[in-house]
Amino acid sequence: MTTTPRTARHLLRDREASLILGAVLVSGFGSSATALVAGVWVKELTASDSLAALATAALWAAVPAAPWLGALADRFPRRHLLVATDLAAAALLLLLAATAAPGRLWLILTVLVLYGVCGTVHDAAGTALAATALDPRLLGTFNGLRLTANEGMKLLAPLTGAALFTWYGGPAVALLDALTFLCAAALYTLLRAPDPVPEPRPGRRHRPRGPLLPPSPTLRTLVTAGASTMLLAGVNGASLYAVVDAGLGRAPSWAGVLYAVQGAGSVATGLTAGTMMRRLGERGFAAGGCALFGLGVAARALPGDAPVLAGSLLIGAGLPCVLIAALTAVQRETPADRLGVTAGRVHTLLYAPNAVALVAGAGLVAVTDHRVLLAATGAAALGCAVVPARGGASVRGKRKKFPVGKGTAKRGRSFLRS
Repeated sequence: MTTTPRTARHLLRDREASLILGAVLVSGFGSSATALVAGVWVKELTASDSLAALATAALWAAVPAAPWLGALADRFPRRHLLVATDLAAAALLLLLAATAAPGRLWLILTVLVLYGVCGTVHDAAGTALAATALDPRLLGTFNGLRLTANEGMKLLAPLTGAALFTWYGGPAVALLDALTFLCAAALYTLLRAPDPVPEPRPGRRHRPRGPLLPPSPTLRTLVTAGASTMLLAGVNGASLYAVVDAGLGRAPSWAGVLYAVQGAGSVATGLTAGTMMRRLGERGFAAGGCALFGLGVAARALPGDAPVLAGSLLIGAGLPCVLIAALTAVQRETPADRLGVTAGRVHTLLYAPNAVALVAGAGLVAVTDHRVLLAATGAAALGCAVVPARGGASVRGKRKKFPVGKGTAKRGRSFLRS
């Protein structure tokens, strides 16, 4: 007899899920530290603000290529691919620690771009592996805990990375990140879940062909809502320092407090994501998240610390909802042999609008009162909530049309047995 797991505690009892989450936790710590330090390191080496910004952008340069990079997860065993990308990232970081110098800026930027490529492949392979290795009923809870691990590291790792950089310099941070990737690779090698190689199509080159997304109304709705919300999140992010300076009259360092509060909201959402999705459905969960995000953005337009801090908490709690719902829908409704390429496509569709909006938002902040901009952005986010809410909760009966590949029911493992 099997029982349906209902809490994060039940999920963590499973060996495979715990190993994957442990790998996410340790590698996320190093990645968060490196993401912060990369720009600071280049700034120290070159004394150039623009080159420091370029270094940060280099980490995201692979996002447009995510569909092609994600296709690798449909061609090779995903567990092996995770180990390989972790080892490759560790090697790149060791190279960075050994060669970083003002006259080798081209090498630094190249390493950061390749580091981002490894991360993009790793995300697609991890999404695909979780979908085939874990019980489908637990994917929402798992994705919530994975987000909690990432956000929790974003609260701790930047402080650690900044302190380490101040005391010992950039190479020490790179070595720390390399060590976390080696630990993550070791954890992935301990997995026992079956990891079959998808059957290649004879006579055809492996390309991300087919429709952009599987013909699932739920998935397409959630991706649309997620892309729209991330676009608005970019505008909100671009206005952060205007809120801190013009709105609150605080020093720029106060932005770190707002980031911490926002991260706390994301951690809370991650811990309750599985339960909330079971009660509200994927669409209802996403709609509620869009609404919370919209209210939080609008609250940042109000004067005073209290509403701005409350708004940051709501943003942190709401924004992950639509992302978790979209990722869970990808895992549940995509054929197993196309999970990698679909995850890559969804990654691009969700995060590319955010990058574009950050640039556009910077221009808007320069010519528009930040309070007007935030109020309009918050109202638009509330409008985005209508997109998933209009369809209501996910219709369970329709999911049979979009199975996660052959044998999914057999591959899905029971996490509690009595």
